Amino acid sequence: MQQKFTPNDLIRFLYQETSVADTMGIAEALLEDRALYEEYESLKGSFAQLPKAKFSPSHATIQNILRYSENSAVETHG
Repeated sequence: MQQKFTPNDLIRFLYQETSVADTMGIAEALLEDRALYEEYESLKGSFAQLPKAKFSPSHATIQNILRYSENSAVETHG
């Protein structure tokens, strides 16, 4: 019995968030099911066009956080 994969499964596959078993199943299904492969290629094209998020704060932001931390730190006496 061949498993049916949903668009959500394909998206998880694109983001590499599938289990090993699902990854193998989806990869095999993509080879055997032309319609599924075409849907995957469409999603992959859309995925490639998404803007890539940048997760590094500016120098000013880091300085503000450090300054806040220094100003709000509780002094401990040892």
